[in-house]
Amino acid sequence: MQEVLNPKTAFLLVLLVIFALPWLLWRLGRTDSYAPLVVVQIVAGILLGPGVAGAVFPEAHSALFQPAVVTSLNGIAAWAVIVFLWLAGIELDLGEAWRQRRESLLTAGLALATPLLTGALAAWALLAWMPGLRGPEAGELQFVAAIGMGSAVTALPILILLMEKLGILRTPLGQRVLRYASFDDIAIWVVLAMILVDADRLAQQLGFLGGYALLAPLVRRGLRRLGEPDRWALGLVWLIACALAAEAAGLHYMVGAFLAGVVIDRQWFREEHYDLVRHHVLLLIMPVFFLSTGLRTEWDAGGAVVFVVAGALLLASIAGKQLGVTLAGRLLGWPPGEARTIGWLLQTKALIEIIFATILLDHGIISADCFTALLLMAVASTMLTMPMLRRRGVATA
Repeated sequence: MQEVLNPKTAFLLVLLVIFALPWLLWRLGRTDSYAPLVVVQIVAGILLGPGVAGAVFPEAHSALFQPAVVTSLNGIAAWAVIVFLWLAGIELDLGEAWRQRRESLLTAGLALATPLLTGALAAWALLAWMPGLRGPEAGELQFVAAIGMGSAVTALPILILLMEKLGILRTPLGQRVLRYASFDDIAIWVVLAMILVDADRLAQQLGFLGGYALLAPLVRRGLRRLGEPDRWALGLVWLIACALAAEAAGLHYMVGAFLAGVVIDRQWFREEHYDLVRHHVLLLIMPVFFLSTGLRTEWDAGGAVVFVVAGALLLASIAGKQLGVTLAGRLLGWPPGEARTIGWLLQTKALIEIIFATILLDHGIISADCFTALLLMAVASTMLTMPMLRRRGVATA
């Protein structure tokens, strides 16, 4: 098979599998009650990786995923995640979050700090048992902090999709949860930037941040004066420039992509246009990113060990998030049961966790086995959200 397939044929066959397999699993399996299509696409990416499909069908896998094909997929995946993170940054409504800052900061702070602590403790214990989880470029404290933050992540874009399905996105509860997730998103990317600081490139990284701080207000003023079509066009130019500058400075292009979106207000675009762009990004190009991510999963430590690590991190993440939100609820006098509902909503991880883990792997902070464990934890955490919310009687659209 490997001799027959030319790279273009292999590339098209891979695309056929990427788009057909998850849709069939989602539609025929009727998974929407616990795993929306985007989650099934992530699972399919893992199944198509070397740890599963590559182990079962090694010759077919190597024939399809030729170096030229993987290079093409990685290019599409990089562009997909750049645009996705830009939209995630635009999604943040920092103005509303700041107007409700006492409640938002208290809740977001506790919802971030406690799972960070429980995740860091779990990482420290796991590292003593399995040193191979740490990447070659990370110190022990750097690794523990990174895994702790990975346990605290909330995926704002996927949270929005889930709340749309549950029919609560535009309700007061849904808007509160978005405020909490917005503050956590900012904190997560700030901590990630700190984790990635390289003493040898510190001047370049500070130069990028200083240049961004100077240009961001000018970009905001310029975009505000333009019509919507020009905002989309020049916004993409700003996005690429930020991603390029961040990558050149050693902070990773994904950090630059997110920061490019933060300075843009979603209200500058018609809601139906913005939602349509987000929908098409998820539909047309993000499945390639999921497969590209799946191709990086490894099981060198043994499948059972990786699942144990993923399970330990999942328990630490859930326990920490629920504890933090429960404390916030008691301090703020929420009605009984509301804290658990909010805690499960903020437990949504999926894409942002995967993106976070990809950056850590690229910078040698975590090993490939640890990356696989974080991927499994992200999928399991997100798949638990919908069933747990339905058990609590949260409405469904």
